[in-house]
Amino acid sequence: MRKINFGIIQFPGSNCEQDCFHVLKNILKQNCKYIWHDSTSLRNIDCVVVPGGFSYGDYLRTGAIAAQSRISSKIKEFAKGGGVVLGICNGFQILTELKLLPGVLLRNKSLNFICKDVHLKISNNSSIFTSEYNINDTLKIPIAHAEGNFFIKNSKIKDMKKNNQIMFQYTNHDGSLNDESNPNGSVMNIAGICNQEGNVMGMMPHPERVSEALLGGQDGKGIFKSIIKNLS
Repeated sequence: MRKINFGIIQFPGSNCEQDCFHVLKNILKQNCKYIWHDSTSLRNIDCVVVPGGFSYGDYLRTGAIAAQSRISSKIKEFAKGGGVVLGICNGFQILTELKLLPGVLLRNKSLNFICKDVHLKISNNSSIFTSEYNINDTLKIPIAHAEGNFFIKNSKIKDMKKNNQIMFQYTNHDGSLNDESNPNGSVMNIAGICNQEGNVMGMMPHPERVSEALLGGQDGKGIFKSIIKNLS
């Protein structure tokens, strides 16, 4: 199995890129490098990771300024050409700003920043990003965001369901979906989605924070392992 070349984007204000780098380089033994926001090249990259953080201080609107950077135009070209892109938390917000993913991320229903472990149900395990899981598996993964409330028009939700674009949903520990298990008010408890083509995924929870037993869990590791398996 060949090693995959991962490129992790760094914006001013990113703060989760080192976590992603550690998992991919040191835990999963893949090729990995940082790509600065002012770069104009994604040459020899198999998968782009847009990490969490507060790109450009979250000014104007989360992800809005990052979407105007030089590297973001290259990410858009990369994705439109079939390249695999994973956006985590702020990365998810950026991908919606780039219109690579549908919908928007609004302020949490509580209007508070939320940092805690949540449970997720695997709603699609036939993707590049989730093939290492079983359908309806329940994962325990942390969130850390103030704008994670996924919103999209009802008419578009029907299309997403039809195209199997809903990847993760917030649940109770037993896998049941309800308002109580929804930490931020997201439509249909949605925690992660993919584009219609299946090569771009965004998720609010942080899988890189639970990919090593030493840190208390490995439920997120399967996302990175799925990408590696499907691109090898």
